[in-house]
Amino acid sequence: MVTETEKQVLDSYPQACRPEAGSGTPGNLDDSQKKALGELRGVLEKEGFTERLDDSTLLRFLRARKFDVTQAKEMFVQCEKWRKEFGTDTILTDFKYDEKPLVAKYYPQYYHKTDVEGRPVYFEELGSVNLYEMYKITTQERMIKNLVWEYEAFVKYRLPACSRYSGYLQETSCTIMDLKGISISSAYQVLSYVKEASTIGQNYYPERMGKFYLINAPFGFSTAFKLFKPFLDPVTVSKIFILGSSYQKELLKQVPAENLPEKFGGKSKVSEAEGGLYLSDIGPWRDPKYIGPEGEAPMMFSLH
Repeated sequence: MVTETEKQVLDSYPQACRPEAGSGTPGNLDDSQKKALGELRGVLEKEGFTERLDDSTLLRFLRARKFDVTQAKEMFVQCEKWRKEFGTDTILTDFKYDEKPLVAKYYPQYYHKTDVEGRPVYFEELGSVNLYEMYKITTQERMIKNLVWEYEAFVKYRLPACSRYSGYLQETSCTIMDLKGISISSAYQVLSYVKEASTIGQNYYPERMGKFYLINAPFGFSTAFKLFKPFLDPVTVSKIFILGSSYQKELLKQVPAENLPEKFGGKSKVSEAEGGLYLSDIGPWRDPKYIGPEGEAPMMFSLH
């Protein structure tokens, strides 16, 4: 069962992924996967759950647990419990991150346009982090709240608009993490935040990573990554690309030049009047042509 409001929004954009999205995604199911989907929905309805029971959501939990219905159910139930405790359902209206324009200078994190497949592109400049300055204006707790706010806005506004824009269901993002200038001390500074952020992403927003590019990776980084590979899910590993300083050619295969910011070798320019690269938040989710019944994505702060 899907609630009436949810149904109205879901009916307004494609509900099947591209065939290349792979087995177990909406539109690419075999009989045993369809059966598991029906079973999971039945079990959850019996336990009184009424929200987030659409195919796309349930299939993400099933894929995260290799289509083991019992484990997927357990993961879903834990997620719903966390949502209740954290206040996730109302965070988009409850939480205001007024310090974001200042925080952006010390830890740039932003969305900008789409990749070749129509996914939202998310940038994080980890090498530019200055936690010492940042913690004068915010706290880790507020940063985590901002992260959850961004996840919710991504799911509720960015993905539906990108699905209409591309003509296929979009469930994931393309992440570009810039490690330029990163040092052991700056990496160590954000360790606690990154750990908490990763736990939230893995447990409560499963299967949201489409492609993940680490650019300007320092010498030796790839070797270090190889040591961790055996502990990671092969599906996850296949989505991660580690590139050094000559990353442009590879990146431009994934993100069209007109969508990739100039600073990364593309042609996309943003004026300061629009909020600059860090705050402008440009993409189909800001284009009236692709905004549906969910409305336009809210801005967490005022530019003026």
